[in-house]
Amino acid sequence: MSSTVSVDTVVDRALLDRLTDRVVARPRAERVATVAPFSGTPLAEVPLSTTDDVATAFAAARDAAHWWAARPVAERARIIGHIHDLVLDRRAEIADLVQAEAGKARRDAFEEVADVALAARYVAVRAPRVLRERRRLGLLPGLTRAIEGHRPKGVVGVISPWNYPLTLAISDCLPAFVAGNAIVHKPDQQAVLTALLARSIAIEAGLPEALWQIVSGDGPVIGGAVVEHADYVSFTGSTATGRVIAARLGERLVGASLELGGKNPMLVLDDADLDRAAEAAVRACFSNAGQLCMSMERVYVAASVREPFLERFLARVESMRVGAAFDYSRDMGSLMSQAQLDKVRAHVDDAVAKGARVLTGGRARPDLGPWFHEPTVLDGVRPGMLAADLETFGPVVSVYPVASDDEALHLANDTPFGLNASVWTSNLRRGVDVARRLRSGIVNVNEGYTAAWGSHDLPIGGMGASGLGRRHGREGILRYTEPQAIAVQRVHNIAPPAGMSYDTFTETMAKSLRVLRRTGRA
Repeated sequence: MSSTVSVDTVVDRALLDRLTDRVVARPRAERVATVAPFSGTPLAEVPLSTTDDVATAFAAARDAAHWWAARPVAERARIIGHIHDLVLDRRAEIADLVQAEAGKARRDAFEEVADVALAARYVAVRAPRVLRERRRLGLLPGLTRAIEGHRPKGVVGVISPWNYPLTLAISDCLPAFVAGNAIVHKPDQQAVLTALLARSIAIEAGLPEALWQIVSGDGPVIGGAVVEHADYVSFTGSTATGRVIAARLGERLVGASLELGGKNPMLVLDDADLDRAAEAAVRACFSNAGQLCMSMERVYVAASVREPFLERFLARVESMRVGAAFDYSRDMGSLMSQAQLDKVRAHVDDAVAKGARVLTGGRARPDLGPWFHEPTVLDGVRPGMLAADLETFGPVVSVYPVASDDEALHLANDTPFGLNASVWTSNLRRGVDVARRLRSGIVNVNEGYTAAWGSHDLPIGGMGASGLGRRHGREGILRYTEPQAIAVQRVHNIAPPAGMSYDTFTETMAKSLRVLRRTGRA
Protein backbone atom coordinates (compact mmCIF):
# COMPACT_ATOMS: atom_id res chain seq x y z
CA MET A 1 0.00 0.00 0.00
CA SER A 2 1.13 3.52 -0.74
CA SER A 3 -0.72 4.91 2.27
CA THR A 4 1.11 5.37 5.55
CA VAL A 5 -2.08 4.24 7.34
CA SER A 6 -3.10 0.59 7.08
CA VAL A 7 -6.60 -0.87 7.19
CA ASP A 8 -5.76 -2.59 10.49
CA THR A 9 -4.97 0.79 12.02
CA VAL A 10 -8.33 2.38 11.21
CA VAL A 11 -10.75 -0.58 11.44
CA ASP A 12 -11.70 -2.08 14.79
CA ARG A 13 -11.55 -5.86 14.34
CA ALA A 14 -13.73 -6.40 17.43
CA LEU A 15 -16.39 -4.22 15.83
CA LEU A 16 -16.26 -6.32 12.64
CA ASP A 17 -16.75 -9.49 14.68
CA ARG A 18 -19.77 -7.99 16.43
CA LEU A 19 -21.25 -6.85 13.13
CA THR A 20 -20.84 -10.16 11.30
CA ASP A 21 -22.62 -11.94 14.17
CA ARG A 22 -25.75 -10.04 13.13
CA VAL A 23 -26.06 -11.72 9.73
CA VAL A 24 -29.04 -14.10 9.66
CA ALA A 25 -27.20 -17.42 9.36
CA ARG A 26 -27.09 -20.78 11.10
CA PRO A 27 -24.60 -21.34 13.95
CA ARG A 28 -21.21 -22.38 12.58
CA ALA A 29 -22.28 -21.34 9.10
CA GLU A 30 -19.70 -21.37 6.36
CA ARG A 31 -17.82 -18.07 6.16
CA VAL A 32 -16.23 -16.23 3.26
CA ALA A 33 -13.54 -13.58 3.50
CA THR A 34 -14.12 -10.08 2.19
CA VAL A 35 -11.10 -8.21 0.86
CA ALA A 36 -9.74 -4.69 1.39
CA PRO A 37 -9.31 -3.25 -2.13
CA PHE A 38 -6.45 -0.95 -1.10
CA SER A 39 -4.24 -3.96 -0.34
CA GLY A 40 -6.01 -7.08 -1.60
CA THR A 41 -5.74 -8.57 1.90
CA PRO A 42 -8.61 -10.19 3.88
CA LEU A 43 -10.79 -7.75 5.79
CA ALA A 44 -13.35 -9.93 7.60
CA GLU A 45 -15.03 -13.32 7.43
CA VAL A 46 -18.75 -13.03 6.79
CA PRO A 47 -21.13 -15.94 7.45
CA LEU A 48 -23.08 -17.23 4.48
CA SER A 49 -26.86 -17.47 4.74
CA THR A 50 -28.87 -20.31 3.23
CA THR A 51 -32.25 -20.13 1.55
CA ASP A 52 -33.71 -21.47 4.81
CA ASP A 53 -32.08 -18.54 6.63
CA VAL A 54 -33.74 -16.17 4.16
CA ALA A 55 -37.12 -17.76 4.98
CA THR A 56 -36.36 -17.33 8.71
CA ALA A 57 -35.48 -13.67 8.15
CA PHE A 58 -38.74 -13.03 6.32
CA ALA A 59 -40.78 -14.74 9.03
CA ALA A 60 -39.21 -12.54 11.73
CA ALA A 61 -39.58 -9.41 9.60
CA ARG A 62 -43.20 -10.20 8.80
CA ASP A 63 -44.06 -10.51 12.48
CA ALA A 64 -42.37 -7.19 13.20
CA ALA A 65 -44.05 -5.44 10.27
CA HIS A 66 -47.53 -5.99 11.74
CA TRP A 67 -46.93 -4.03 14.93
CA TRP A 68 -44.56 -1.52 13.31
CA ALA A 69 -47.23 -0.49 10.80
CA ALA A 70 -49.60 0.23 13.69
CA ARG A 71 -47.24 2.81 15.19
CA PRO A 72 -47.88 6.46 14.25
CA VAL A 73 -46.00 7.81 11.26
CA ALA A 74 -44.66 10.66 13.39
CA GLU A 75 -43.07 8.18 15.78
CA ARG A 76 -41.45 6.28 12.93
CA ALA A 77 -40.20 9.56 11.46
CA ARG A 78 -38.60 10.60 14.77
CA ILE A 79 -36.42 7.49 14.69
CA ILE A 80 -35.29 8.35 11.16
CA GLY A 81 -34.36 11.81 12.44
CA HIS A 82 -32.21 10.23 15.15
CA ILE A 83 -30.42 8.21 12.45
CA HIS A 84 -29.55 11.51 10.74
CA ASP A 85 -27.86 12.79 13.89
CA LEU A 86 -25.95 9.58 14.66
CA VAL A 87 -24.63 9.25 11.11
CA LEU A 88 -23.15 12.75 11.33
CA ASP A 89 -21.80 12.13 14.84
CA ARG A 90 -20.05 8.94 13.70
CA ARG A 91 -19.01 10.13 10.26
CA ALA A 92 -15.30 9.40 10.73
CA GLU A 93 -15.88 5.82 11.86
CA ILE A 94 -18.33 5.23 9.01
CA ALA A 95 -15.99 6.72 6.41
CA ASP A 96 -13.15 4.52 7.66
CA LEU A 97 -15.18 1.35 7.12
CA VAL A 98 -16.54 2.52 3.76
CA GLN A 99 -12.98 3.13 2.57
CA ALA A 100 -11.71 -0.16 3.96
CA GLU A 101 -14.51 -2.14 2.35
CA ALA A 102 -14.84 -0.26 -0.96
CA GLY A 103 -11.35 1.15 -1.55
CA LYS A 104 -12.59 4.62 -2.42
CA ALA A 105 -11.06 8.01 -1.74
CA ARG A 106 -12.01 9.74 1.52
CA ARG A 107 -13.99 12.44 -0.27
CA ASP A 108 -16.14 9.78 -1.95
CA ALA A 109 -16.70 8.07 1.40
CA PHE A 110 -17.84 11.34 2.97
CA GLU A 111 -20.18 11.87 0.02
CA GLU A 112 -21.98 8.72 1.16
CA VAL A 113 -22.23 9.96 4.74
CA ALA A 114 -23.62 13.31 3.62
CA ASP A 115 -26.10 11.64 1.29
CA VAL A 116 -27.47 9.41 4.05
CA ALA A 117 -27.90 12.45 6.31
CA LEU A 118 -29.77 14.27 3.51
CA ALA A 119 -31.96 11.22 2.88
CA ALA A 120 -32.76 10.78 6.58
CA ARG A 121 -33.62 14.47 7.03
CA TYR A 122 -35.91 14.46 4.01
CA VAL A 123 -37.73 11.30 5.09
CA ALA A 124 -38.07 12.44 8.71
CA VAL A 125 -39.50 15.85 7.77
CA ARG A 126 -41.58 15.04 4.70
CA ALA A 127 -42.92 11.54 5.26
CA PRO A 128 -45.67 12.45 7.77
CA ARG A 129 -47.16 14.84 5.19
CA VAL A 130 -46.67 12.49 2.25
CA LEU A 131 -48.30 9.56 4.06
CA ARG A 132 -51.24 11.33 5.70
CA GLU A 133 -54.74 10.63 4.45
CA ARG A 134 -56.04 13.11 1.88
CA ARG A 135 -59.47 14.19 0.80
CA ARG A 136 -60.18 13.67 -2.89
CA LEU A 137 -63.09 14.74 -5.08
CA GLY A 138 -66.04 12.41 -4.68
CA LEU A 139 -68.55 11.26 -7.26
CA LEU A 140 -71.34 13.55 -6.09
CA PRO A 141 -70.23 16.86 -4.52
CA GLY A 142 -71.45 17.10 -0.93
CA LEU A 143 -72.78 13.54 -0.98
CA THR A 144 -69.67 11.43 -1.60
CA ARG A 145 -66.66 11.72 0.69
CA ALA A 146 -63.48 10.33 -0.94
CA ILE A 147 -60.31 9.50 1.03
CA GLU A 148 -56.90 8.46 -0.25
CA GLY A 149 -54.74 6.47 2.17
CA HIS A 150 -51.50 4.52 1.94
CA ARG A 151 -50.86 1.12 3.47
CA PRO A 152 -47.40 -0.46 3.78
CA LYS A 153 -46.41 -3.23 1.39
CA GLY A 154 -45.32 -5.52 4.23
CA VAL A 155 -41.78 -6.88 3.95
CA VAL A 156 -39.54 -5.21 1.38
CA GLY A 157 -36.57 -6.99 -0.14
CA VAL A 158 -33.61 -4.64 -0.65
CA ILE A 159 -30.73 -5.86 -2.83
CA SER A 160 -27.86 -3.36 -2.84
CA PRO A 161 -24.54 -3.28 -4.73
CA TRP A 162 -20.92 -2.88 -3.67
CA ASN A 163 -20.02 0.47 -5.19
CA TYR A 164 -21.78 2.67 -2.61
CA PRO A 165 -22.00 0.34 0.40
CA LEU A 166 -23.52 2.90 2.78
CA THR A 167 -25.85 5.11 0.80
CA LEU A 168 -27.28 2.36 -1.40
CA ALA A 169 -27.78 0.15 1.65
CA ILE A 170 -29.61 2.50 4.01
CA SER A 171 -31.09 5.22 1.81
CA ASP A 172 -33.56 2.82 0.22
CA CYS A 173 -34.45 1.41 3.64
CA LEU A 174 -35.35 4.69 5.35
CA PRO A 175 -38.49 5.47 3.29
CA ALA A 176 -39.57 1.84 3.55
CA PHE A 177 -39.32 1.97 7.35
CA VAL A 178 -41.15 5.27 7.67
CA ALA A 179 -43.95 3.90 5.45
CA GLY A 180 -44.46 1.06 7.95
CA ASN A 181 -42.56 -1.81 6.33
CA ALA A 182 -39.95 -4.27 7.54
CA ILE A 183 -36.92 -5.16 5.40
CA VAL A 184 -34.89 -8.20 4.46
CA HIS A 185 -31.68 -6.86 2.98
CA LYS A 186 -29.16 -8.68 0.82
CA PRO A 187 -26.08 -6.47 0.32
CA ASP A 188 -23.39 -7.47 -2.12
CA GLN A 189 -20.94 -9.80 -0.43
CA GLN A 190 -18.24 -7.10 -0.61
CA ALA A 191 -20.52 -4.54 1.08
CA VAL A 192 -21.95 -6.47 4.02
CA LEU A 193 -19.87 -4.80 6.74
CA THR A 194 -21.00 -1.25 5.99
CA ALA A 195 -24.63 -2.38 5.74
CA LEU A 196 -24.31 -4.05 9.15
CA LEU A 197 -22.81 -0.89 10.63
CA ALA A 198 -25.68 1.16 9.18
CA ARG A 199 -28.14 -1.29 10.75
CA SER A 200 -26.44 -1.02 14.15
CA ILE A 201 -26.66 2.78 13.99
CA ALA A 202 -30.35 2.58 13.09
CA ILE A 203 -30.98 0.30 16.07
CA GLU A 204 -29.09 2.71 18.32
CA ALA A 205 -31.43 5.43 17.01
CA GLY A 206 -34.46 3.40 18.13
CA LEU A 207 -35.31 1.15 15.17
CA PRO A 208 -36.53 -2.24 16.44
CA GLU A 209 -33.95 -4.91 15.60
CA ALA A 210 -36.39 -7.32 13.97
CA LEU A 211 -37.40 -4.75 11.34
CA TRP A 212 -34.07 -4.93 9.48
CA GLN A 213 -32.84 -8.43 8.69
CA ILE A 214 -29.55 -8.81 6.79
CA VAL A 215 -28.64 -11.96 4.86
CA SER A 216 -25.50 -12.64 2.87
CA GLY A 217 -24.31 -14.97 0.15
CA ASP A 218 -24.31 -15.67 -3.54
CA GLY A 219 -26.42 -13.19 -5.52
CA PRO A 220 -28.42 -15.56 -7.75
CA VAL A 221 -29.15 -17.93 -4.84
CA ILE A 222 -29.66 -15.71 -1.78
CA GLY A 223 -30.78 -12.68 -3.76
CA GLY A 224 -33.13 -14.96 -5.68
CA ALA A 225 -34.62 -16.21 -2.41
CA VAL A 226 -35.18 -12.61 -1.28
CA VAL A 227 -37.02 -11.93 -4.54
CA GLU A 228 -39.21 -15.01 -4.06
CA HIS A 229 -40.37 -13.97 -0.57
CA ALA A 230 -40.63 -10.18 -0.82
CA ASP A 231 -43.82 -8.11 -1.06
CA TYR A 232 -41.82 -5.49 -3.01
CA VAL A 233 -38.20 -5.32 -4.17
CA SER A 234 -35.77 -2.41 -4.34
CA PHE A 235 -32.77 -3.34 -6.49
CA THR A 236 -29.72 -1.40 -7.63
CA GLY A 237 -27.39 -3.15 -10.03
CA SER A 238 -26.90 -4.30 -13.59
CA THR A 239 -29.54 -4.16 -16.30
CA ALA A 240 -29.14 -7.90 -16.96
CA THR A 241 -29.89 -8.80 -13.34
CA GLY A 242 -32.70 -6.24 -13.19
CA ARG A 243 -34.44 -7.96 -16.11
CA VAL A 244 -34.21 -11.33 -14.34
CA ILE A 245 -35.69 -9.86 -11.14
CA ALA A 246 -38.50 -8.11 -13.03
CA ALA A 247 -39.44 -11.34 -14.82
CA ARG A 248 -39.54 -13.34 -11.58
CA LEU A 249 -41.59 -10.71 -9.77
CA GLY A 250 -43.96 -10.45 -12.72
CA GLU A 251 -44.98 -14.06 -12.19
CA ARG A 252 -46.20 -13.12 -8.69
CA LEU A 253 -47.51 -9.66 -9.68
CA VAL A 254 -45.14 -8.05 -7.18
CA GLY A 255 -43.76 -4.59 -7.81
CA ALA A 256 -40.19 -3.30 -7.85
CA SER A 257 -38.01 -0.24 -8.25
CA LEU A 258 -34.92 -1.01 -10.30
CA GLU A 259 -32.04 1.41 -10.75
CA LEU A 260 -29.85 -0.18 -13.40
CA GLY A 261 -26.95 0.69 -15.68
CA GLY A 262 -26.10 3.81 -17.62
CA LYS A 263 -23.86 5.11 -20.40
CA ASN A 264 -24.20 8.70 -19.37
CA PRO A 265 -23.49 11.67 -21.68
CA MET A 266 -22.04 15.06 -20.83
CA LEU A 267 -22.76 17.85 -23.36
CA VAL A 268 -20.38 20.82 -23.40
CA LEU A 269 -22.09 23.48 -25.52
CA ASP A 270 -20.24 26.19 -27.40
CA ASP A 271 -20.97 28.87 -24.77
CA ALA A 272 -19.95 26.82 -21.73
CA ASP A 273 -17.63 28.14 -19.04
CA LEU A 274 -14.78 25.81 -19.98
CA ASP A 275 -12.82 26.09 -16.74
CA ARG A 276 -15.87 25.27 -14.70
CA ALA A 277 -16.92 22.46 -17.07
CA ALA A 278 -13.45 20.89 -17.08
CA GLU A 279 -13.20 20.99 -13.30
CA ALA A 280 -16.65 19.42 -12.86
CA ALA A 281 -15.97 16.82 -15.56
CA VAL A 282 -13.22 15.36 -13.39
CA ARG A 283 -15.74 14.70 -10.61
CA ALA A 284 -18.46 13.63 -13.02
CA CYS A 285 -16.21 11.06 -14.73
CA PHE A 286 -13.89 9.85 -11.97
CA SER A 287 -15.71 10.02 -8.63
CA ASN A 288 -15.42 6.64 -6.95
CA ALA A 289 -13.00 5.65 -9.74
CA GLY A 290 -15.89 5.83 -12.20
CA GLN A 291 -17.74 3.04 -10.35
CA LEU A 292 -20.95 5.04 -10.25
CA CYS A 293 -24.08 4.33 -12.25
CA MET A 294 -24.48 8.10 -12.89
CA SER A 295 -20.86 8.62 -13.93
CA MET A 296 -20.18 10.36 -17.24
CA GLU A 297 -18.65 7.98 -19.81
CA ARG A 298 -19.31 10.02 -22.99
CA VAL A 299 -18.40 13.71 -23.37
CA TYR A 300 -19.76 15.53 -26.44
CA VAL A 301 -17.98 18.85 -26.94
CA ALA A 302 -18.90 21.55 -29.44
CA ALA A 303 -16.17 21.41 -32.11
CA SER A 304 -15.48 25.13 -31.76
CA VAL A 305 -14.39 24.68 -28.11
CA ARG A 306 -13.05 21.13 -28.23
CA GLU A 307 -9.35 21.99 -28.05
CA PRO A 308 -9.54 24.56 -25.24
CA PHE A 309 -11.84 22.26 -23.28
CA LEU A 310 -9.52 19.28 -23.73
CA GLU A 311 -6.51 21.35 -22.71
CA ARG A 312 -8.22 22.26 -19.44
CA PHE A 313 -9.73 18.84 -18.83
CA LEU A 314 -6.57 16.82 -19.50
CA ALA A 315 -4.48 19.13 -17.30
CA ARG A 316 -6.87 18.52 -14.41
CA VAL A 317 -7.02 14.76 -14.99
CA GLU A 318 -3.23 14.50 -15.09
CA SER A 319 -2.96 16.38 -11.80
CA MET A 320 -5.27 13.95 -9.98
CA ARG A 321 -3.74 12.25 -6.95
CA VAL A 322 -4.46 8.53 -7.15
CA GLY A 323 -3.73 6.18 -4.29
CA ALA A 324 -4.72 4.66 -0.96
CA ALA A 325 -5.10 6.96 2.03
CA PHE A 326 -7.54 7.30 4.91
CA ASP A 327 -7.48 11.08 4.66
CA TYR A 328 -8.24 13.70 2.02
CA SER A 329 -4.81 13.58 0.35
CA ARG A 330 -6.04 11.47 -2.61
CA ASP A 331 -8.56 12.34 -5.31
CA MET A 332 -9.27 8.81 -6.54
CA GLY A 333 -8.97 5.41 -4.95
CA SER A 334 -8.98 1.83 -6.14
CA LEU A 335 -11.28 -0.25 -8.26
CA MET A 336 -13.22 -2.76 -6.21
CA SER A 337 -11.83 -6.04 -7.52
CA GLN A 338 -9.74 -7.87 -10.06
CA ALA A 339 -12.89 -8.37 -12.13
CA GLN A 340 -13.41 -4.60 -12.32
CA LEU A 341 -9.80 -4.00 -13.27
CA ASP A 342 -10.00 -6.69 -15.96
CA LYS A 343 -13.12 -5.06 -17.40
CA VAL A 344 -11.53 -1.62 -17.53
CA ARG A 345 -8.39 -3.03 -19.15
CA ALA A 346 -10.49 -4.90 -21.71
CA HIS A 347 -12.36 -1.73 -22.71
CA VAL A 348 -9.19 0.35 -23.04
CA ASP A 349 -7.24 -2.35 -24.90
CA ASP A 350 -10.13 -3.06 -27.28
CA ALA A 351 -10.51 0.66 -28.10
CA VAL A 352 -6.80 1.12 -28.76
CA ALA A 353 -6.63 -2.05 -30.89
CA LYS A 354 -9.48 -0.70 -33.05
CA GLY A 355 -7.97 2.74 -33.61
CA ALA A 356 -8.81 4.90 -30.58
CA ARG A 357 -6.14 7.07 -28.91
CA VAL A 358 -5.35 7.37 -25.22
CA LEU A 359 -5.13 11.10 -24.46
CA THR A 360 -4.08 10.49 -20.87
CA GLY A 361 -3.92 7.56 -18.47
CA GLY A 362 -4.64 4.15 -19.88
CA ARG A 363 -2.58 2.04 -17.48
CA ALA A 364 -3.11 -0.14 -14.44
CA ARG A 365 -1.10 0.97 -11.39
CA PRO A 366 -0.02 -2.11 -9.43
CA ASP A 367 2.59 0.04 -7.68
CA LEU A 368 -0.29 1.72 -5.81
CA GLY A 369 -2.25 -1.43 -5.00
CA PRO A 370 -3.57 -4.53 -6.75
CA TRP A 371 -6.58 -2.93 -8.50
CA PHE A 372 -5.66 0.69 -9.15
CA HIS A 373 -6.04 2.14 -12.64
CA GLU A 374 -5.22 5.61 -13.94
CA PRO A 375 -8.05 7.99 -14.85
CA THR A 376 -8.23 7.60 -18.62
CA VAL A 377 -9.47 9.81 -21.46
CA LEU A 378 -9.98 8.28 -24.93
CA ASP A 379 -10.38 9.92 -28.33
CA GLY A 380 -11.62 8.33 -31.54
CA VAL A 381 -13.94 5.81 -29.88
CA ARG A 382 -16.44 4.48 -32.42
CA PRO A 383 -19.46 2.16 -32.42
CA GLY A 384 -18.37 -1.45 -32.24
CA MET A 385 -15.82 -0.77 -29.53
CA LEU A 386 -16.56 -2.04 -26.01
CA ALA A 387 -15.98 1.44 -24.58
CA ALA A 388 -18.53 2.90 -27.00
CA ASP A 389 -21.35 0.40 -26.62
CA LEU A 390 -21.15 -0.93 -23.05
CA GLU A 391 -21.03 0.58 -19.59
CA THR A 392 -17.39 0.50 -18.45
CA PHE A 393 -18.07 1.31 -14.79
CA GLY A 394 -14.52 2.47 -14.27
CA PRO A 395 -12.26 5.52 -14.70
CA VAL A 396 -12.59 5.73 -18.48
CA VAL A 397 -14.29 8.45 -20.55
CA SER A 398 -14.50 9.04 -24.30
CA VAL A 399 -14.52 12.54 -25.82
CA TYR A 400 -16.33 13.33 -29.10
CA PRO A 401 -16.50 16.59 -31.13
CA VAL A 402 -19.97 17.66 -32.35
CA ALA A 403 -21.02 20.29 -34.84
CA SER A 404 -24.29 21.37 -33.18
CA ASP A 405 -26.66 20.91 -30.29
CA ASP A 406 -28.82 18.70 -32.50
CA GLU A 407 -25.90 16.37 -33.24
CA ALA A 408 -24.97 16.22 -29.55
CA LEU A 409 -28.55 15.34 -28.64
CA HIS A 410 -28.81 12.71 -31.36
CA LEU A 411 -25.62 10.99 -30.19
CA ALA A 412 -26.44 11.36 -26.50
CA ASN A 413 -29.85 9.74 -27.02
CA ASP A 414 -28.46 6.97 -29.24
CA THR A 415 -28.32 4.39 -26.45
CA PRO A 416 -30.73 1.96 -24.78
CA PHE A 417 -29.82 3.56 -21.44
CA GLY A 418 -31.29 6.74 -19.97
CA LEU A 419 -30.14 7.31 -16.41
CA ASN A 420 -28.18 10.55 -16.06
CA ALA A 421 -26.97 13.36 -18.32
CA SER A 422 -25.10 16.63 -17.90
CA VAL A 423 -25.41 19.85 -19.93
CA TRP A 424 -22.92 22.75 -19.77
CA THR A 425 -23.79 26.24 -20.99
CA SER A 426 -23.69 29.86 -19.85
CA ASN A 427 -27.31 30.28 -20.98
CA LEU A 428 -29.46 28.53 -18.39
CA ARG A 429 -32.62 28.71 -20.52
CA ARG A 430 -30.75 27.01 -23.35
CA GLY A 431 -29.48 24.41 -20.90
CA VAL A 432 -32.97 23.56 -19.69
CA ASP A 433 -34.27 23.41 -23.27
CA VAL A 434 -31.51 20.92 -24.16
CA ALA A 435 -32.18 18.98 -20.96
CA ARG A 436 -35.85 18.54 -21.91
CA ARG A 437 -34.78 16.94 -25.21
CA LEU A 438 -32.56 14.35 -23.54
CA ARG A 439 -33.99 10.88 -23.05
CA SER A 440 -32.75 10.60 -19.51
CA GLY A 441 -34.47 10.25 -16.17
CA ILE A 442 -31.99 12.69 -14.60
CA VAL A 443 -30.38 15.74 -16.16
CA ASN A 444 -27.98 18.13 -14.42
CA VAL A 445 -27.37 21.53 -15.95
CA ASN A 446 -23.90 22.83 -15.05
CA GLU A 447 -23.25 19.88 -12.75
CA GLY A 448 -22.38 16.22 -13.24
CA TYR A 449 -24.68 14.29 -10.90
CA THR A 450 -24.63 15.80 -7.40
CA ALA A 451 -27.15 18.61 -7.95
CA ALA A 452 -29.98 16.27 -8.93
CA TRP A 453 -29.02 13.37 -6.67
CA GLY A 454 -28.65 15.64 -3.66
CA SER A 455 -32.01 17.34 -4.25
CA HIS A 456 -33.94 14.72 -2.32
CA ASP A 457 -37.31 16.18 -3.22
CA LEU A 458 -36.67 15.14 -6.85
CA PRO A 459 -37.65 11.65 -8.06
CA ILE A 460 -34.47 9.87 -9.20
CA GLY A 461 -34.41 6.99 -11.68
CA GLY A 462 -33.83 5.89 -15.22
CA MET A 463 -35.57 5.50 -18.56
CA GLY A 464 -35.26 2.58 -20.94
CA ALA A 465 -32.65 -0.01 -19.96
CA SER A 466 -31.69 2.12 -16.94
CA GLY A 467 -34.59 0.92 -14.84
CA LEU A 468 -38.08 1.25 -13.41
CA GLY A 469 -39.51 3.37 -10.63
CA ARG A 470 -37.98 6.21 -8.67
CA ARG A 471 -36.11 6.72 -5.41
CA HIS A 472 -36.12 10.03 -3.49
CA GLY A 473 -38.97 12.50 -3.34
CA ARG A 474 -42.63 11.71 -2.76
CA GLU A 475 -42.42 8.84 -5.24
CA GLY A 476 -39.52 7.32 -3.31
CA ILE A 477 -41.68 7.04 -0.19
CA LEU A 478 -44.96 6.06 -1.81
CA ARG A 479 -43.36 3.20 -3.82
CA TYR A 480 -43.34 1.27 -0.54
CA THR A 481 -47.09 1.63 -0.05
CA GLU A 482 -50.32 0.40 -1.54
CA PRO A 483 -52.74 3.27 -2.29
CA GLN A 484 -56.15 2.69 -0.77
CA ALA A 485 -59.33 4.42 -1.94
CA ILE A 486 -62.18 4.85 0.59
CA ALA A 487 -65.46 6.39 -0.51
CA VAL A 488 -68.25 7.23 1.97
CA GLN A 489 -71.69 7.88 0.51
CA ARG A 490 -74.00 10.20 2.45
CA VAL A 491 -77.83 10.50 2.45
CA HIS A 492 -78.69 9.15 -1.01
CA ASN A 493 -77.74 5.92 -2.70
CA ILE A 494 -76.33 6.21 -6.20
CA ALA A 495 -79.55 4.99 -7.70
CA PRO A 496 -82.96 6.48 -8.57
CA PRO A 497 -84.79 7.72 -5.46
CA ALA A 498 -88.05 5.97 -4.65
CA GLY A 499 -90.63 6.68 -7.31
CA MET A 500 -88.17 8.01 -9.92
CA SER A 501 -87.83 6.09 -13.17
CA TYR A 502 -84.45 5.27 -14.67
CA ASP A 503 -85.33 7.51 -17.65
CA THR A 504 -85.73 10.50 -15.34
CA PHE A 505 -82.72 9.48 -13.26
CA THR A 506 -80.35 9.24 -16.23
CA GLU A 507 -81.64 12.55 -17.65
CA THR A 508 -81.03 14.24 -14.28
CA MET A 509 -77.55 12.72 -14.05
CA ALA A 510 -76.65 13.89 -17.56
CA LYS A 511 -77.73 17.47 -16.75
CA SER A 512 -75.71 17.38 -13.50
CA LEU A 513 -72.59 16.20 -15.31
CA ARG A 514 -72.94 19.03 -17.84
CA VAL A 515 -73.18 21.56 -15.00
CA LEU A 516 -70.05 20.14 -13.38
CA ARG A 517 -68.20 20.36 -16.70
CA ARG A 518 -69.21 24.01 -17.19
CA THR A 519 -68.20 24.95 -13.65
CA GLY A 520 -64.77 23.34 -14.10
CA ARG A 521 -65.24 20.61 -11.52
CA ALA A 522 -63.12 17.49 -12.16
